[in-house]
Amino acid sequence: MECEYDEALCIPNLLEKAIEAEKDGYDGIISFCFGDPGVKPAREVLNIPVVGAAEASMLFASLLAKSFSVVTVLPNVVPMIGNISKTLGVNGNLASVRYVNIPVLEVNEKEKLKSALFEEMIKAIEEDKAHALVLGCTGMMGVAAVLQEKLKKHGYEVPVIDPAFAATKMLESVISMGVKQSRLTYMSPPAKVRL
Repeated sequence: MECEYDEALCIPNLLEKAIEAEKDGYDGIISFCFGDPGVKPAREVLNIPVVGAAEASMLFASLLAKSFSVVTVLPNVVPMIGNISKTLGVNGNLASVRYVNIPVLEVNEKEKLKSALFEEMIKAIEEDKAHALVLGCTGMMGVAAVLQEKLKKHGYEVPVIDPAFAATKMLESVISMGVKQSRLTYMSPPAKVRL
């Protein structure tokens, strides 16, 4: 997902699969994209917890540092990430949103990805005063630890948050606590015929 249009197209299928997963006995759902598509409507229709990768990552980053930057794929998603931070209430901690200009379907080229991420992370720390860094795409799995170590070798001991890992751990925690989304915030949709 690389823009609002992509998000709109994926939400109906996500909701269908999420409802099916609950019926099949799953304990929780992760919207496995940094744009957190469908998180809010899924929370309305499901009775199991729903976690978004961006929300989980930003909450962890806010816990670990006074400021954080997100390094994402393309400029198209920068406004989306800013909006998520505002809705979540952590926009005051968001130092910047930077991008590597690598489309989602090309993030599997790990060496190119790590090089581009590292360059933007250094800028986020030095220019934007970020104290933590968040990978802004769930497809960036497997590079956070390497980048965190490389930054440490360059004198910056800061956390680098992998959104896939953050969402998984957040969902595990919510499930183990026996809680889910509030029905005062995420009310069940009114009963009516929908076409």
